[in-house]
Amino acid sequence: MLTLQSIKENPEYIIERLAVKGFDGRGPIEQVLALDTERRRIQTRTDQEAAQLKKLAAQIGALMKQGQKEAAEEVKKQVADLKADTRKLLEELDATEHKLRELLLTIPNTPCEAVPEGKTAADNVVEVTGGPMPDLPEDALPHWELARKYNIIDFELGVKVTGAGFPFYIGKGARLQRALQQFFLDEAWKAGYLEVEPPFVVNADSGYGTGQLPDKEGQMYYCQLDDLYLIPTAEVPVTNIYRDVIIPEAELPKKNCAYSPCWRREAGSYGKDVRGLNRLHQFDKVEIVRIEKPENSYAALEEMKDHVRSLLEKLGLPWHILRLCGGDMSFTSAITFDFEVWSAAQKRWLEVSSVSNFESYQANRLKCRYRGADKKTHLCHTLNGSALALPRIVAALLENNQTPEGIVIPECLRKYTGFDIID
Repeated sequence: MLTLQSIKENPEYIIERLAVKGFDGRGPIEQVLALDTERRRIQTRTDQEAAQLKKLAAQIGALMKQGQKEAAEEVKKQVADLKADTRKLLEELDATEHKLRELLLTIPNTPCEAVPEGKTAADNVVEVTGGPMPDLPEDALPHWELARKYNIIDFELGVKVTGAGFPFYIGKGARLQRALQQFFLDEAWKAGYLEVEPPFVVNADSGYGTGQLPDKEGQMYYCQLDDLYLIPTAEVPVTNIYRDVIIPEAELPKKNCAYSPCWRREAGSYGKDVRGLNRLHQFDKVEIVRIEKPENSYAALEEMKDHVRSLLEKLGLPWHILRLCGGDMSFTSAITFDFEVWSAAQKRWLEVSSVSNFESYQANRLKCRYRGADKKTHLCHTLNGSALALPRIVAALLENNQTPEGIVIPECLRKYTGFDIID
């Protein structure tokens, strides 16, 4: 969440930047300032009464030493009244601080100055394009037809066993999935990311820490009996490793990667854009997460973008990078770059990765800090990115690499699959 200090220092700037995301921040920001004023008023009164109680306690002691018991009893009555008033003040203070935090949780992160203005995905900016564009015949098959032809993904069986959006991967399809997972993890390891295998369910505190709650509660699968959430991305458990942690400055940056299945309800998704692997309720992904000093986070963001781009280049897929406009960004992000690959049979771009810098927004919710040379604690910056999400990568690989003989496997994956063609 936004720091109270940043709001107090320049509320008009915060309101202006929130407008880039299409969020009208004037009302909430004014409420935050009003609650903070009330909080400080109550705190001042509480401190004054605490000081008065200390004086009265000393006065009682002096009166008792002088044998003035009646006078001491009168002062004790004052103390009792003052303590009762202080209890009420502390209750008011707690309630005000709770309201203030709850309100701050509803305000999105401010986009950085580099974020273009715009309301929808149509306003995103294509930064760079690369990779060889496939030249397929007009009768090229989409990936769901290829999956049926070669018996590598069974969508109907998934519907039978679970429901739409939960496919079965079979035979070489399952091996391709596993090959991609291992390839992405190995490449992250080479790039200096420490692999962790996190839990695939998290508690509410973790959801609030990274901003999925309360913003995306309706998109998460919830285990009501245990009050746990299935993760929508490994970002949630991995970033929460550093919740309530003060990291020594010398240990930064922290670089982690993790494979996980991911679950998203995707409520309201329908139509041709969700066919096949285009949009699933359960899918596999390798995530990279970084915890950085603020002055290093944008250089780290470029490193993460380069890493994702290198994966797509090794897979031989055509790609481009989008700088998201304010209206298309997530609640928590300060800036986001989406990577899309070209799906040749569908003749459309498919998003396969988002790489984001959250600056101090998540860190403030998480209380993720580092201790600097000045011996003081400072908020870290957090970043994450998909490296990569599998479903649309598989869709593009199947479609773009189809030949009359079968689907050719990229060279970089063959040591993992154990075969070079799906036929």
